[in-house]
Amino acid sequence: MRIPRRGSTAFVSLMAVIMLACAVPANAGGQAPLGYQLMCLKAPQECKGGGKAKITVTTDVMATLKRVNSHVNRTIKPRYDAAGADVWSASATSGDCEDYVLAKRRALIKAGIPSSSLRIAYVKTRKGEGHAILVVKTNGKDLVLDNLTATIKPLSQSGYRILSMSGANPLNWS
Repeated sequence: MRIPRRGSTAFVSLMAVIMLACAVPANAGGQAPLGYQLMCLKAPQECKGGGKAKITVTTDVMATLKRVNSHVNRTIKPRYDAAGADVWSASATSGDCEDYVLAKRRALIKAGIPSSSLRIAYVKTRKGEGHAILVVKTNGKDLVLDNLTATIKPLSQSGYRILSMSGANPLNWS
């Protein structure tokens, strides 16, 4: 069998088939969710770590977090993925919780927040629903940026139960 050239559409399609056949839950063996893995194959620049794994929250940092959280929450229109699909995109104009997370992550990195301090978390809500949030690791309390609220809260006060979360290297999940 001839393997397609890395980065080609055929290569991405082949990897998708392989990963679907070998799908591992996000919290097993440090694997990221399948939709995230597929996005990383298509757009590897969205899946890089770097910089400090924890940041100090200053007045300027908090203002940046609030501005980005508010802007992304206002500009992306809520839309669920089609049944059976789990499409992740950092440049969506409409999307579900993962798309909000990726847009916030991208904007915060552009604003100077180190990518290794930004963690994608798959959580359960108080109602038992699956949801994705962005966690900002700090030298104090970790903060949650969420499309369901305009308020940035400490993770310990969010009411969410973490099922899995990316590490400083966003390709490694626990």
